Amino acid sequence: MKNLFRPGAEPRSEVPQDVAVAALLVEAARADGVYDEAERRAVLRLLQEMFGLNPAEAAALHDQGDEAQQTAPDMVRFTRVIKMALDEGERIGLIEALWQVVLVDHDRDPHENALLRHLAPLIAVSDRDSVAARQRALALVGPEAG
Repeated sequence: MKNLFRPGAEPRSEVPQDVAVAALLVEAARADGVYDEAERRAVLRLLQEMFGLNPAEAAALHDQGDEAQQTAPDMVRFTRVIKMALDEGERIGLIEALWQVVLVDHDRDPHENALLRHLAPLIAVSDRDSVAARQRALALVGPEAG
């Protein structure tokens, strides 16, 4: 997934594309009410891979996404940016990344499942593609997550 997202491919918006992605990753990590160290490491790793960042840059982007996620009234401001800026393959890649975050703690929570079922159509990813992305993420994080 390295450099999956094109730099500068964001629409005019108050939320930059990379911050929108980071905010959704943090939202997914918090969906079960616990944002543990394994989830934080997964978010940081994914930000490095997606945007070609070094660890310090990924940490700064994480913090921006965290702040945006905590202050946003809803996720629509993020999903709208992502839907407009990313092509279909990139959006499916993001859903796979979100699944990696929610599965990394090996505890599949109903709130996490509900969040991903809600997010996929908001960024124009079909149920079929989301299920396939979940299976790929499960293979990456290990079967004990499912």
